[in-house]
Amino acid sequence: MYRIEQETTDDGAEVEALYDTCFAPGREALSSYRLRDGVPPVANLCRVARDDLNIVAGAIRFWPVRVGRFEALLLGPIAVHPTRQGEGLGALLIREGLAAAATDHWRRTLLVGDAPFYARFGFSRLDDVLMPPPTNPDRVLGRGDWDRITGQVTRWGG
Repeated sequence: MYRIEQETTDDGAEVEALYDTCFAPGREALSSYRLRDGVPPVANLCRVARDDLNIVAGAIRFWPVRVGRFEALLLGPIAVHPTRQGEGLGALLIREGLAAAATDHWRRTLLVGDAPFYARFGFSRLDDVLMPPPTNPDRVLGRGDWDRITGQVTRWGG
């Protein structure tokens, strides 16, 4: 049983430790991190999953970005502790986060990931949206209102 809560500043160290556990060293060198530099996440959308011992078992964050003159959310990172994977916790965090984004009136979300996995959440390839290199264009996925939106993904306020 998990308790899904909005991430708070007190959760930061635990969430970062989870990301360090789940992702390869150098994760912050990825191009998606350049879009996050100096930009706070959308705090009311970020979630943590705590187990019955109050330990963070999973986390998801969302960041504001721009594609041309349009606003979008960048989903990620999302992580589930290796001992908790396969229980559906990642899917639960994604669904909770996307529902919160819809309630908060965000019209489009993108991520860099595996299309077969994220298709079940309504994501599909964005052929005309470009993440900073060296991102594989086949992994740039979107959900929501992407009609006629093209161009480079850039930092919020950048």
